[in-house]
Amino acid sequence: MPSTPDRTADVVTAAAPYLQSWLEHQRRRGRVPGVQAAVRVGGRLVLDVALGVADETTGAPLTPRHLFRVASHSKTFTATAVLQLVEAGRLRLDDPVGSWVPGLPAAVAAVTVRELLGHQSGLLRDGADNDFWQLLHAFPDAQRLSELVVGPDAVVFGRNEHFKYSNVGYSLLGQVVEAVTGTGYAEHVQRAVVDPLGLTDTGPEWEPARAAEYAAGHTALLEGELTRLRIPHVDTRAMAAATGFWSTARDLSAFFAAHATGDDRLLPEAAKRLMRRPESEIRAHGQEARWYGLGMDLKTVGERRLVGHSGGYPGHITRTWLDPEAQLVVSVLTNCLEGPADVLARGLVGLVDLALAAPEDAAGADLARFSGRFANLWGVTDVALLGGRLVLLHPGSTAPADEHLELAVVDGDTLRQESVAGFGSAGEPITYEWGDDGAATAVRIGGITAWPVDAFRARRAAQVAGEPR
Repeated sequence: MPSTPDRTADVVTAAAPYLQSWLEHQRRRGRVPGVQAAVRVGGRLVLDVALGVADETTGAPLTPRHLFRVASHSKTFTATAVLQLVEAGRLRLDDPVGSWVPGLPAAVAAVTVRELLGHQSGLLRDGADNDFWQLLHAFPDAQRLSELVVGPDAVVFGRNEHFKYSNVGYSLLGQVVEAVTGTGYAEHVQRAVVDPLGLTDTGPEWEPARAAEYAAGHTALLEGELTRLRIPHVDTRAMAAATGFWSTARDLSAFFAAHATGDDRLLPEAAKRLMRRPESEIRAHGQEARWYGLGMDLKTVGERRLVGHSGGYPGHITRTWLDPEAQLVVSVLTNCLEGPADVLARGLVGLVDLALAAPEDAAGADLARFSGRFANLWGVTDVALLGGRLVLLHPGSTAPADEHLELAVVDGDTLRQESVAGFGSAGEPITYEWGDDGAATAVRIGGITAWPVDAFRARRAAQVAGEPR
């Protein structure tokens, strides 16, 4: 259903408690230390949450102000700075990189700015020895970067032969920015991109002075491990333009909102359309094609055409998506390797769309009393109030909106699941039992009973122990 930003913001604001509840359920299931998430619509911040801990070793709670290393989100900041210089007539997209960065071998010098932005340069990704990604040695400095691009393996493909993601290529773009502006990369993007938006919790490179504000990074869980180890933060040095940025979900939502249609604070419409336009096709092994623009990843989710970027840094996995026309931004940051940031971000988009799909006159009296999270031996089920009507969801699903059932009120004790094809109990009743306080004490969904989660845990423990129920 078409929706104005104002209506979307209102609907998401009402749905925010459930969105947070779903995120927390997913966080606990995945044993993710912390999740920071923000949703912004038409300039309104409608969700801004932090769940779990900033550091498992201390148990310090995560807050919306904790800083995350957002890694390859840096590419969108860099691309924005480059397009600003193009708009100002100080740089051209078809300029060979060698016209700005001296000392490059001929095959590298001929690569254009546009080819670097769209990962069509053919350059190697990180280098023959990129163990800096697991902190075995320091990230490359300027001297090391220059050595990487003159080595015999620097050019892997011909220009525009394949999409080939390259942190080395974006690091060269950082050097182009420095050559054009006569200032350091970090200084320029701070002044030209970050400061105009008032992003006080965003910066282009590790800041030791703010070390206490960063969420800790954590290792992945391998082969049944239960405990994650803390990973320290490091400087990304000459690769800052590719992977150095730090931010919060709140600030990232504000940055990407500036790329929505109608917002000219950073770039005019033509330049934003250029960044969002499919530049590079990504297809291999018969899989469905993916696309990349200029500094932005592209994806279609339902009827939404999203743009954004992910970030993978030792200990932090992050993702932001923007629907430019709807002015909807979803940003999710996680503080562990293998953190499901993209899955959670896309799940939020799906839940937003599910809430928006309700009829505008759907609101009814006393629907909230039916809502809740219920568990039995087979798992957890939600009766959720979204968009003013009730839906049945499975919160353990990473795409809960795809498996929902609409619910209709039959009477004060009964709901009816919609009549559609499926493997579940569609079309059957849901009946409630109520406590003296008016809260649900049990619910029978398609003939099987479930209870509020804490109550079920107690019943399950007694059942396993052989105690009377």
